[in-house]
Amino acid sequence: MSGAMFVPEWDHEMENTRKMLEAIPEDRLDYKPHEKSWSLLEFAGHMSNVPTWVAPTFTMNELDMAQPWPREIPTNKAEILAEFDAAIAGARPVLEATSGETLGEMWTLKTGDEVHLSMPKGAVYRFFVMNDIVHHRAQVGLYLRMLNVPIPGMYGPSADEAT
Repeated sequence: MSGAMFVPEWDHEMENTRKMLEAIPEDRLDYKPHEKSWSLLEFAGHMSNVPTWVAPTFTMNELDMAQPWPREIPTNKAEILAEFDAAIAGARPVLEATSGETLGEMWTLKTGDEVHLSMPKGAVYRFFVMNDIVHHRAQVGLYLRMLNVPIPGMYGPSADEAT
């Protein structure tokens, strides 16, 4: 098994994520249903960045969150989509080139000396990259429903697309 096995799922989930990002209304990027919630802009900005985690997952052995992780935060829908498109374009070749041996290597997420998780890179990819983006995509779907914005189908037609 190699990273190339994940490519069909990657392509499908990234296509679905882009559909969800496209559905976000530009004039509601500040929307959040509760004061403790992220805004749609914060979710979209995060989702547009998650694909950039593929390379560090497979090319590094640990990520120390105490170290700076610089990035520009998107401020509008065009920037969100541009960042997302660039992120997936950069991540896919890394995924394709990842060997089976690399998938089994250990990867650690920590903050300074505090270890948050340590598991094989293949599991990190599924848990930390794919599950994270799908989880946040579902949250954005809920926000869209609350705003009465049609929700795109992810694994077939949504209730808004059904005829």
